[in-house]
Amino acid sequence: MNSKAMAVLSCCLLLIVWAECQQEKPSKATAKKVTKELKAKENKFSRAAGKKVQQGASTFLKKGQAKPTTTIPSQRQPSPLSILTRAVSKGQFQKVTDTLTLRAGETLDLRCKGKSVKWRYPPYLEDDDTEYRLRIKYFEKHSQLIVVNTTAADTGEYSCWSFQCYDSECRDGEDKLGKTYIFFTDPLELFVPTENYYEVIQMRTNHPALLPCQVTNPLAKVTLHREFPPEKVVVDGIDISYDVKRGFMIHRPRPSHAGSLFCMANMDGVRQISTKYMLIYVNYPSSVPKPAIRASTASFHIGDNFNVTCTVFGEPEIAVDFTWEYPGQQIGRPPYVREHTDLVRQGGQVQQESKSILYIDEARTVDDGLYSCIAENLQGSTTVSTRVHLIQATLAPRKAKSG
Repeated sequence: MNSKAMAVLSCCLLLIVWAECQQEKPSKATAKKVTKELKAKENKFSRAAGKKVQQGASTFLKKGQAKPTTTIPSQRQPSPLSILTRAVSKGQFQKVTDTLTLRAGETLDLRCKGKSVKWRYPPYLEDDDTEYRLRIKYFEKHSQLIVVNTTAADTGEYSCWSFQCYDSECRDGEDKLGKTYIFFTDPLELFVPTENYYEVIQMRTNHPALLPCQVTNPLAKVTLHREFPPEKVVVDGIDISYDVKRGFMIHRPRPSHAGSLFCMANMDGVRQISTKYMLIYVNYPSSVPKPAIRASTASFHIGDNFNVTCTVFGEPEIAVDFTWEYPGQQIGRPPYVREHTDLVRQGGQVQQESKSILYIDEARTVDDGLYSCIAENLQGSTTVSTRVHLIQATLAPRKAKSG
């Protein structure tokens, strides 16, 4: 075969191969469909794989433990903002925490958001002598509290709240309240200063008693002591507990707790004692008295003698005071009263019977009326009354004289 024939044959073969390739090439629509199916299979595979991974991870959780949830950062709810902040420098503010510790002498600058703001601060700052140190300013959308030349006595709780006003009515915005307890540390004053050397605290039955020895530094070690006999009082957290913001709390006062006590603070080798507390135990009643009143007679004649008795049953060793109101008081008739107490058994329990008897001798017209007994104890008073009537004497009709 000559070269010319070979060239023609090669061209024919190339045309055949090119035609077959054009037939096998997919159209654009077909390619798009294939791509979509591949992506769907890929997503399905990814979800199935993720589910298996999650199921595998759950096998490592303990029984009863909740499955961890994943929160997308952009969908997290922001924490509620406090309306109370502290200015730490010019143009820089810091959200206040539950407690703050500052050095005595530092300037305190607090800001409270709101249109109508009210402040509460330690009682010492309410004195007239501290007016030049305490400044409160009000602005359109916030209020500012400044205390300059701070001292250890300024230690305490600072709080603010805003009033919510609708038309002409205003109410406290309890949901918008900011507060913090601030310690103003002073190495020479470990306790918040007070003017009293002795403070009397009345302990009541079933009423917790507080010994308010507040410290100026939360790191100070505080213990409770008895003066006579000198000994350290056990603080077990049950009968007696300690709160760095308030002091020592006696939860169940007993007669054995009575006496002279004081607190001792120790900080960096410095020891100081607090105000001395004179604890007096009072057997406090559980309720107001419930008196009953009874007159020896419901009615009387001129010249009769009678009495009215007021009786109270209650707890032993609970003092009950009686006061009488009676008709003869209006003319200055003095009361004749006799009182006594006895222990009696009533309803299977030992109770104290307290009685007050008012005697009316040689009754007169003025003794007609209402008799009231007022029984009072440390919880309050109760009044009961009864009425005694005068029997009017009837005169026999005169006989007509005969002519």
